[in-house]
Amino acid sequence: MRRRRGTTRTSDRRHATATPSLPGWLDRYATLGLSGLLVGTGLCLVAFVTNPVPDPSFAWATLPESLRLPVAQPRIEHWPVTYTVGIWLWIAGFPALFLAGYRRYGHRTPFGSATWLAGLPTLAMLGWTTYCRFFWPKLQPPTWNAPSYTFVCWLYCSSYDALWSNAAYAIALFGVVATLLAVRRRNGAGYALLGFGLLALPLGLPAVYEGHRRTS
Repeated sequence: MRRRRGTTRTSDRRHATATPSLPGWLDRYATLGLSGLLVGTGLCLVAFVTNPVPDPSFAWATLPESLRLPVAQPRIEHWPVTYTVGIWLWIAGFPALFLAGYRRYGHRTPFGSATWLAGLPTLAMLGWTTYCRFFWPKLQPPTWNAPSYTFVCWLYCSSYDALWSNAAYAIALFGVVATLLAVRRRNGAGYALLGFGLLALPLGLPAVYEGHRRTS
């Protein structure tokens, strides 16, 4: 009996420190999303060697003519084609950062899944919303092609209507509440995470998974 109890305790301890797992489809997305971030970065850099001003919001970010190729990419609205594709790959792959972080460091981080799948996406949404509202040099006219990390942020970036930026702040604050409920393991935390995640898609994908996991 002693050996069995000792074996059981060792097994429980190993299980408690095991690497968190994700469903197969989400695990594949986390891996592909990280690759998409790298590919997107490369595509953005390509625009610097073809166009003198890849992003008109940052006219100072340019290379000397001697370092550029003697061709110029066509633009989709304000941005060269590869720059546009690269930025949208970043948007599509950005939630994978939190999923991959949870997959690797979840049990070594205070509050575990609540930190990686809810707290950090919420913090990111607050940061991006603040940047786009107050610091992003806005181009004219607004365009449907404005890169945005959530659907509600896209509504703001494609119109510059402060109503949508205020809505993004409200959703992010809802994410703060949902994260606190998850950390304290309160009733309804799973549904709060689901609500925040759905309102904050695609950035909210990790919170949708965590909310679904807690409610089911």
